[in-house]
Amino acid sequence: MTIPGQDGVDRELVDLERLAPWMDEQGLPAGDFDRVEVLAGGTQNILVRIERGGRAYVLRRPPRHLRKASNEVLRREARVLSALAGSDVPHPGLIAACPDEDVLGVVFYLMEPVDGFNPSQGLPGTYATDEAWRRAVAFDVIDGIAALGAVDHEAAGLGDFGRPEGFLERQVGRWMHELDTYGELKGYGGPRIPELDRVAGWLDDNRPLTWTPGVMHGDYHLANVLFDHDRPRLAAIVDWEMSTIGDPLVDLGWTVAMWPGEGAPIGPAAALNGVRGFPSPAELIARYAERSTRDLSAIDWYTVFACFKCGIILEGTYARACAGKADKGVGEVLHAITLALFAKAGTYL
Repeated sequence: MTIPGQDGVDRELVDLERLAPWMDEQGLPAGDFDRVEVLAGGTQNILVRIERGGRAYVLRRPPRHLRKASNEVLRREARVLSALAGSDVPHPGLIAACPDEDVLGVVFYLMEPVDGFNPSQGLPGTYATDEAWRRAVAFDVIDGIAALGAVDHEAAGLGDFGRPEGFLERQVGRWMHELDTYGELKGYGGPRIPELDRVAGWLDDNRPLTWTPGVMHGDYHLANVLFDHDRPRLAAIVDWEMSTIGDPLVDLGWTVAMWPGEGAPIGPAAALNGVRGFPSPAELIARYAERSTRDLSAIDWYTVFACFKCGIILEGTYARACAGKADKGVGEVLHAITLALFAKAGTYL
């Protein structure tokens, strides 16, 4: 067996000589690797497209420089994708997973390639010219998380995938603690976020008292979906690294908080802010209400929480940039987004 393509892909990322026998053990088609290329799109984890034995795969593995939880995150991703097989949730089909680190030195899995594009950088073809397509696919984005929230996580084998008891009660303290840990990074002078304490206090004082646990994606916005090229349809929800069993309405709040439009903060869909014809946040919420029996009376809380949590996550990269552990320019941009998100949260209080 020959290993063409290894010269074009760093062996430290994917060692094809070690991958091939593992694939054989999974009963996958044998033969030469006909195509191997690193794909753009993953900001935390790495995607590699592989063709072997007449079949195409996308291999997903942790970043080159592992974080503490990188391998566990990939185990969890593979588990949730396996559990979603046969559901109404658009997702990449899981082919095989390697939950240990013996083969490539990291956890990884193989999934079906999705024939779709990420809309966060702009819209091609009919999406760009037809407002009806934009409205239709936007509502399909909402239908995707409504379907996810409707999954019976116990029946799907995800009963122990998270800790739903006290989930909402833990969130503000958990993310404020995360923000505090950034102070350990030399060069970061602490958070300079004017609305921080006000937003955190409001979230604690107005937290929903009742909610129904379910599967949540945890980072749902237009940078983490793929659209079908040929029709206005959500092809797949991707990047499941923050998925858990919690309150699925967090995904709706996240979508609303990150939705493009006039006056929207810089964010994952900033390139779409000037595009006309997308439904308004209110229309998105109404669509979810049509597809779900969940109580949406506290949707503002979920939207504010999304701004709060996402802002703190992005501030982490800024803190690492201050410490010389991340690109300084990227860190500055993400800090600006954090400030914009907290300012947006303040408008709901």
